[in-house]
Amino acid sequence: MQVKYIDQIPLKGKKVVARFDFNVPLSKDGKNTITDASRIDLSLPTIQYMLEQGVTSLVLMSHLGRPDGKVNKKYSLEPVAAYLAEKLNQDVILAEGAVDTGIKPYLKTQKAKIILLENLRFSPGEEDNDPEFAKKLAEYADIYVNDAFGVSHRKHASVHAITHYFKNHTYGGFLIKREVEALNKVLNSPKKPMIAIIGGAKVSDKIKTIQKLLVTVDHMLIGGAMAYPFLKATGVEVGKSLCSDEDVQLAKTLLAQDRGNKIQLPVDHVASEALDGSAKVIESKNIPEKYIGLDIGPQTIKNYGTLIMKSATILWNGPMGYFENPKFAEGTMSMAKSISNSKAFSVVGGGDSVSAVQKSGLADKFSHVSTGGGASLEYIEKGDLPGIQALRQGVDLT
Repeated sequence: MQVKYIDQIPLKGKKVVARFDFNVPLSKDGKNTITDASRIDLSLPTIQYMLEQGVTSLVLMSHLGRPDGKVNKKYSLEPVAAYLAEKLNQDVILAEGAVDTGIKPYLKTQKAKIILLENLRFSPGEEDNDPEFAKKLAEYADIYVNDAFGVSHRKHASVHAITHYFKNHTYGGFLIKREVEALNKVLNSPKKPMIAIIGGAKVSDKIKTIQKLLVTVDHMLIGGAMAYPFLKATGVEVGKSLCSDEDVQLAKTLLAQDRGNKIQLPVDHVASEALDGSAKVIESKNIPEKYIGLDIGPQTIKNYGTLIMKSATILWNGPMGYFENPKFAEGTMSMAKSISNSKAFSVVGGGDSVSAVQKSGLADKFSHVSTGGGASLEYIEKGDLPGIQALRQGVDLT
């Protein structure tokens, strides 16, 4: 059974409740100003389409931050409501709570076309996937829409249990559609040669993803702190680089499973004696005892760039180094530049690598930039997510 999307059904006269990911960063000066509205902006095509199609009412749902099931005004969606009202040029009413009893009268009188529920995670029922909480959310509408890919790996009430109350009336939004189509293209029908670029911190966080990709890729380029356990597993000295014994053992397992020598490792490094210290190019695989590896070196950048330019499909997850510090950003930014110059179908997923691509100013040169960090990783690993599966076939709570 395939996911049905909002452009496949008539929406005129329908009442809709829709889950989005408005979990945006806010300023820490007490004013709660939105510092990056990208996630809201990405939701606008779905919202605008539903309004244009003539829905009677539209109830929007999201979480923000981690208030742990308690009301915390620091995590109020008030700034989101104001931003949406400005972008949509329509009133957006912020409900006092997710299950505010004052909402239903509004919906009946149609005084309000767009209502944003207050932070779902102010209610413990959200993260508990509580059926009763989900049922109350479902009572606002006769159609349910999920366009929150970034949380669809969670079995939370607003993405999972809620579908039980909308038999054959659950639909995906345009963002979910783009995410699923792009990831399926990489996983199910990639043009060859295909490479995966894997960075980040811990092998243990991505071992299942790496195992899954090793079957399909032609090359896997390893960078970031992820590289040091692999290097140590091959007998290379890694100095004071981030490298746990557990990750070294996992790296040994993965290297043993790599029958086609697909895993490519750094041959040189940019290192420092401290995270805030001066950068030094180490022109060998071995890192001196006092140094911390913080980026891939110039020869590795060249080697990886050559493979990128020969590829037809690229999946990138995780930065090549400590890119937040400009001294150690060259590896990551060079990957972004090489991918943007290639003719490959390119997908970047994972919070840090997405941040790096946006920082590079080259995001529009990628075929797809995923909005889901953990969600995209889990989709790559399993080929599905609880929230997507629930859209297709619902959830049986009996």
